Amino acid sequence: MNDLDSLKLTGFSKLGYKCKKFFSAIPGRAVNGVKGLGAWIMKLIRGIGHVLSEIASTFAHGDWKTKLSYLVMGFGSFARGQWGRGLLFFLFQTVFNLYMVNFGVAYLAKLNTLGTVETYREGRRTVYGDNSFFILLYGVLTIFFVLAFLYTWYVNVKQNKASEQILKSGKKLKSTKDDMKSLMDEQFHKTLLALPTLGVTIFTILPIIFMILVAFTNFDATHQPPSKLFTWVGWDNFRQLLSSDNASYGNTFSQVLLWTLIWAFFATFLNYFLGMLVAIMINKKGIKLKKMWRTVLVMTIAIPQFVSLLYVSKMFAADGLINSYLMKWGWISTPLPFWTDPIWARVTVIVINVWIGIPYLMLIATGILMNIPADLYESARIDGANAFQMYKKITLPYMLFVTGPYLLTSFTSNINNFNVIYLLSGGKPLSLELSGNAGYTDLLITWLYKMTVSDTNYKLAAVMGILVFLVCAVINLIVYNMIPSVKNEEDFQ
Repeated sequence: MNDLDSLKLTGFSKLGYKCKKFFSAIPGRAVNGVKGLGAWIMKLIRGIGHVLSEIASTFAHGDWKTKLSYLVMGFGSFARGQWGRGLLFFLFQTVFNLYMVNFGVAYLAKLNTLGTVETYREGRRTVYGDNSFFILLYGVLTIFFVLAFLYTWYVNVKQNKASEQILKSGKKLKSTKDDMKSLMDEQFHKTLLALPTLGVTIFTILPIIFMILVAFTNFDATHQPPSKLFTWVGWDNFRQLLSSDNASYGNTFSQVLLWTLIWAFFATFLNYFLGMLVAIMINKKGIKLKKMWRTVLVMTIAIPQFVSLLYVSKMFAADGLINSYLMKWGWISTPLPFWTDPIWARVTVIVINVWIGIPYLMLIATGILMNIPADLYESARIDGANAFQMYKKITLPYMLFVTGPYLLTSFTSNINNFNVIYLLSGGKPLSLELSGNAGYTDLLITWLYKMTVSDTNYKLAAVMGILVFLVCAVINLIVYNMIPSVKNEEDFQ
């Protein structure tokens, strides 16, 4: 029996108890997190010390082939007849040396300042100076290349050590042909993952690190390379975005963040419960034309949002169909401010998003409802349970258990739901009280887009990207450990 069973709490009391228990455990979790981080750092330090000790020991006790391979990668493999390995090591070192001599060293040398010589005009001729953008980009790429070289060099050292031990034991080293067979057999996973790993590193990890570093520079419309340089400014951008002054970026950020969380909550749970309700109504015995009703709802998904949302946006305009017919019928005397009043605009986008989101949830709920054992409902009816009690005790717990991870990912995706907001309202209505061209219906993601495209304020956009990630990460980490799918994995097995 758990704590909730012993306390006999129900409804909001149970929710309050869970919240109180969760927040009271935060200090302990924080302490454990710090301890875990400290243990990881110590483990990393010990690992580095072990690697350095191994490198020194291998050099001290290795033969001349091994020692020379410290300077010329692959030499030991060449000398022992492993031509394939030796060639790969040697080619990698050659490419690395050529890159560092021609590009890498120059970019690393300027990385601390991001350039000192600006582009200028000399008569009719443009004399190009440093390009801060390329210095930062290729500087980060060079650091990655250096780390890759150090790791490859360490692998070269370890292979020389292993080769010495194999030869001392009287065994034969693998030939190039044996290495090729190994790459197609027991090491085939490395062959398959080599190219995807390289692609993820270049096209995902590198841009993320570049974006994080931009947040610590003054890269904006007034510092556009190559005509102008930008430089490091430390934490100034974070202080600017998180300041609490009125009519500042900090005040705008807090308002946009609050609206983003409100929007994500309603966009997730309204769709969830209404979609579930529609699925229950359609699947109810006695309902005719079930396929037709499902088809009508799915048509909303079939039509591209780019078309449907832009059309609906025009329908709710001051001179659109909605206001025109309401005025024609005499129900209103002036157009309703769907996109000009903050409250009206926010409610409108939430309601229209319900129209878009219900079909998805209806399809998901339909598949899950069909898998709930009918015996559970029969037993509940025999015990005298009404429809609401069966929904509360059978349908909802089952749905929450199966769709818990979906709810979490849906909430996160709604925080970053660019299409609905941008295509419907464009973030409007705008206000002089909000900075950075932000509007009352802007989410963090749409405001970030405006900063990047309209204002070319890349420094604050980068900070915004980091903060959006932190918000999503914190919410995911907290909620993930609270959903039934994770806490009670055995309940429905």
